[in-house]
Order: sequence, then C-alpha cells, then structure tokens
Amino acid sequence: MHLRGIHHVSAITAHASANYDFYTKILGLRLVKKSVNQDDLGVYHLFYGDQTGAPGTKITFFEMPDAEVNKHGSGSISSTSFRVANEQALQYWKERFLDKNIEHGEISRWAGKLVLPFQDFEGQRLRIVSDDPDNASPNGSPWEHSPVPESNAIHRLGPIEISVRNEKPTLKLLTTVFGMHVVHEETVEEKKTLYRLAMSSEQTTDEVHVIRDPALHFQRPGRGGVHHVAFRVKNREELQSWVDYVNELGIPNSGFVDRYYFQSLYVRDPNGILFELATDEPGFLIDEAEHQLGESLSLPPFLENKRTQIEAKLLPLNTTWHKE
Repeated sequence: MHLRGIHHVSAITAHASANYDFYTKILGLRLVKKSVNQDDLGVYHLFYGDQTGAPGTKITFFEMPDAEVNKHGSGSISSTSFRVANEQALQYWKERFLDKNIEHGEISRWAGKLVLPFQDFEGQRLRIVSDDPDNASPNGSPWEHSPVPESNAIHRLGPIEISVRNEKPTLKLLTTVFGMHVVHEETVEEKKTLYRLAMSSEQTTDEVHVIRDPALHFQRPGRGGVHHVAFRVKNREELQSWVDYVNELGIPNSGFVDRYYFQSLYVRDPNGILFELATDEPGFLIDEAEHQLGESLSLPPFLENKRTQIEAKLLPLNTTWHKE
C-alpha cells in the first residue's frame, strides 16, 4: 500500500461568505462543493479546488462562526502551500497581492523551493510555491472561469508544514506507518530543524515538512488555523486495507467513515495532529454536473431527509458564479 499524495487540507473559517470571496476571487480556485460539516450539521463545509475538485487540488473549510482566533503552536499544521508553474508565476502573485492589499512576504527560498508566503483575511498561513520545471508535479485543471490567467494559476497543493516541539512521534507515524521517508534534514534557524518527507509512491512529488521547534507553546486551534490534512488512497478496498493495518498495529483510529464524496480513515498522532486517509473515488461529480459544481447546497443521501432542518440553520450563501 502506498499513499498517492496529498488529498486535501481542511481548515477553519468564521465567515463563509468572506472565505468564498477570498478563495475564488483572489486565489482563483473553484468552489466545487457547498455542503455541511457531517459532524456538525449546522455549519458549512466548503471545498475549493481545480475545475472538478480533483484529489490533490483541494483546500476545504469548516465554518465555525464562534471560533476564536487560531494561536499558532506545537501540534499544528502550520502552513499550507499551493503550487504554480514557475518563478514568473510567483512574480505575478506578488504583484496581485500588492494590488489586492493581501498581506504577504517576499519571494525567497525555503525547503529547496522558491516560495511567496501570504495570509488570508483570518491569518491563515499560506505559501505559493514554484515548481521545479525538471521535476514538476502533475497538474490539476485550473477553473475555466478563474480570474487568474491559466499560465499563473494554482494547479495543486504543495508541501504541507507541521510544527511540533518533539518531532519523534510524528516522524514515527509518517515513516513507519504511512511509509514516507525523510529526504532532507536541515537546521533552518537556531534550534529549529526542518525534516522534508516524501511519499513512497513514485506517482507523486508531494511532500510533508515537519518543523521541530522546542520553543513553541501548544496550539490553540481556531479560525485561521488548519483542522487536518488528508492523504490519498485509491478506493474503498485500499482504504479498508489501511483500516485493517492500523488496527493490527493497535493504533487508535476512527474506523472506516463514509463521507459519500470519498471514504475516510482518521488517525491522531501523539502530538495531537489529525491525519486522514481519503479515497480518490468517487469524487464530486457523483451528484452534480461539472458546470454546476458548488452552486447549491449538496448533501449526501444519508442527510437528505434532514435537508429542511439543515437549511434552516445555515446563513444564506450565494455561490452561483457570475463574471464581474
């Protein structure tokens, strides 16, 4: 069994409408599914990605209106990145952020890549990462109505960064259970160490970066923070094999969870980081036509009988795309 790459990242927002505006109108991602948090039916779960929401292109958000501001610290997924084609695209994004008054840093080199750090309106820590033309990742298909030109568009997720005080439990889970391997280790600041991990599958160049920082306090999760990261498995059968495997190892887990658009397994490491394995199949076209993705509230069949009650709890959110 080999993980096929990063499937999605799920984060927290307190404002679904402003979140929709930022990730579609500023970043040029497509809202591919407007649904609800299946563990808390009174709030939205918004999925953004490429034209069809392909695995490896998605960032998702749970709307938690009463969430406090995220406090960065140990036991957190501390940065999410997005891949673009080259350095010229990075320069485009720097100019775009200047024009749109988006908080951002300078283009610099980090973990072997040229990156442009920035934040969304709630302080979500993000990066634009330039691909290496000689070792580029497979591209997603940019949204056909994106305000960002295709040559500069985000085409998939980049490395996911994890921050911990003690890296050993996290590295042990990622390597001995999930089959990743450390490809590089370096000191990035005094007493801070960066571990770059690659997936075992040759089908992906996706990486996970673990930062050891013994000075960190523990994270207080909230809006502007990340809830979990998911890794790709092929289908239900492969996921069930992972469920059996982690059970054999005696690792606490969620068991097989049917999310309808994909199936999942959740494991939390000793540092408190929540990892998910999610299937590539069946995807977001299972209940909506491609040209209508994300425009109306989608519910899995097992929640349809509660649609009236669910819609009554949700604030209106107009996601019907129109050219401005």
